[in-house]
Amino acid sequence: DVQLQASGGGFVQAGGSLRLSCVASGFTFDDYAIGWFRQAPGKEREPISCIGSNDGNTYYPDFVKGRFTISRDNGRNAVHLQMNRLKPDDTGVYICNVRLLNGQAFWGQGTLVTVSS
Repeated sequence: DVQLQASGGGFVQAGGSLRLSCVASGFTFDDYAIGWFRQAPGKEREPISCIGSNDGNTYYPDFVKGRFTISRDNGRNAVHLQMNRLKPDDTGVYICNVRLLNGQAFWGQGTLVTVSS
């Protein structure tokens, strides 16, 4: 079974940092891009970052660019999201995602990030 286990969330003051991790199992990790999404209260789920499989290409929307950095450790089937200069608007549940070649998408359970002003 495909599993995505996110961790590292918590409570932090504005300007602080957190490092999220997503550990995956049940598929050939090296072959797939992994994404992070955010579900904020009252808002639609939105993409936060994505990292390619072997080429390491990354994606960030403008509102996190320069503050967040995504990386992957294929030896540990893990993707990390370093979040710096956090803002209250960054509050939400952060969820990792993979879409397999057959089109099926899998979501982890998420980890809660709360940023106080």
